Amino acid sequence: MRKPVLYHNDMSVCAAKVRMALAEKGVDWDGVHLNLRAGDAQKPDYVKLNPHQVVPTLVHDGTVVIESNVICEYVDDAWPDSPLRPAAAGERAAMRLLMKQLDDSVHAATGTVSTCIAFRFQQLRRPPDELRAWLDNMVDPARRARMRANIEQGMESSYFVAAVRRFDALLAQFDARLANGAWLAGDSFSLADLAYASYMLRLRHLGLDDMILRRPRVAAWVERLFARPSYQSGIAAWINPGYVEIFDRERDGARARTTTILDQSAR
Repeated sequence: MRKPVLYHNDMSVCAAKVRMALAEKGVDWDGVHLNLRAGDAQKPDYVKLNPHQVVPTLVHDGTVVIESNVICEYVDDAWPDSPLRPAAAGERAAMRLLMKQLDDSVHAATGTVSTCIAFRFQQLRRPPDELRAWLDNMVDPARRARMRANIEQGMESSYFVAAVRRFDALLAQFDARLANGAWLAGDSFSLADLAYASYMLRLRHLGLDDMILRRPRVAAWVERLFARPSYQSGIAAWINPGYVEIFDRERDGARARTTTILDQSAR
């Protein structure tokens, strides 16, 4: 049996969760790293695999699997030892509802805060014609409009305010769930926890982790996540120092802006 091939990017939160899932299973895989800023995900050969022009994509035994949450469930099915889904039907449903939020709104919120705080500076260094072509090639018009506003306006973007509030609501939900167990979907670590690990790291990188730290149960859960060997090999080992440099430079400003938004929301 040939090793699975993962098309991924080092700092993609979606690719990170799949790397962590593969690490949990002890699966040896081959990687194809895509430079998303250079438009690798828009190249014709990759678009044949993933018409959404995003990472990750998993190719295994001739099967092409896209969408990171679907890939994680595929990994759990294809390598069934040490299952990552709860046995109880109710807990499994809770796991899926938590993961569904990522696709519905949380991932877009992550893209917004990441771009408004840090990634916009990478994009603004590009020649204007090149940046315009990159945006125009995005197949999702809503994503294109959001990205353009976030690059141009940064933390003054209306999308940024909504994204910060979305994360605060999400972490409040996590806090309530963790009052009943060590992990999000119950007493056992599951795909629900794994799916959010890279997002919690992104909040820390961006200086938005005050929302985590003021909720002790959530903070303890994050530390349990980060202590897992699969997190170390699947996520921490792939952190790109060039991105961290930008995060470090912009973190204090982002923390101050976020505090203002949350204070206004509390009034």
